[in-house]
Amino acid sequence: MTIEWFPGHMATARRDVAETMRRTDVVIEVLDARVPGASKSPLVEELRSQTQRPALKVLNKADVADAALTRLWLDHYNAQPKTRAIALTANKGSEVARIVKACLALAPGRGTPQEQLRLMILGIPNVGKSTLMNTLLHRNVANVGDEPAITKVQTRHTINPGVIIIDTPGMLWPKLDQAVAVKLAISHSIGRNAYDEIEVALDLGRRLLQDYPTLLARRFGAFPAAAVRDSSVLAFDNMALLEHIAKARSITAPDIIAKAAAVLLNDFRSGRIGRITLESPPARSVAMTASMDPGADTAPTT
Repeated sequence: MTIEWFPGHMATARRDVAETMRRTDVVIEVLDARVPGASKSPLVEELRSQTQRPALKVLNKADVADAALTRLWLDHYNAQPKTRAIALTANKGSEVARIVKACLALAPGRGTPQEQLRLMILGIPNVGKSTLMNTLLHRNVANVGDEPAITKVQTRHTINPGVIIIDTPGMLWPKLDQAVAVKLAISHSIGRNAYDEIEVALDLGRRLLQDYPTLLARRFGAFPAAAVRDSSVLAFDNMALLEHIAKARSITAPDIIAKAAAVLLNDFRSGRIGRITLESPPARSVAMTASMDPGADTAPTT
């Protein structure tokens, strides 16, 4: 399976972002806290490097991510130059209110009607950017939906007399690394027509069997996982997991496996399985037993 998804409007959005960033004081990049590395756009980093703009990394959906791994990702991003990172849930006003304060710290001297703080918010599709914008502005200014790439054009908004923000369309990049692409498909940042749902669910199943087996059992009932850490049988166990989910949910023919795959993906995306993060920060090979499912003995696979 090769996953590629780069709708035509994204190329236009990239050109517009490059132009707008030159007039921006702080770049806000919204990441998915469950995949904080895969959801970081190399395009944003490239453009930000060219313009030398500071960045606020916002790890959204923190309420459904592994809390201990989120702290590690915050440490990772906060250690980078001209960068701050915070974790939040986009529909919680008290958490979203921290964004402006964090941006003001990155752009001293800005934030008055005479010297406005000019913000730009970026992110890949379906990371919750529109929900965050609506919460930040205390009104519905962005369309919200459970499909990627709803926002198509830039829009300008006033947070207060000293702060303005430019909202932008969700942007991916061409020629996705396939390991990254699978994680983005799992988290629903790629259009459904770009990937095989069963194959993506099998990959998610492998990760969950390895790192969060207890959460799986709580959601779908006990699963015989005696050999899940033997790489030679992981493929079998993945399919067996979908068969187990089909039985647990009383799924009937036709397309039993396809329906079970959809259940697994939807339950992960909604947080119904539990608080899960699918990757650790770079260069961390130490086991994170305390941060994960009690049944796991390795850090989440990358």
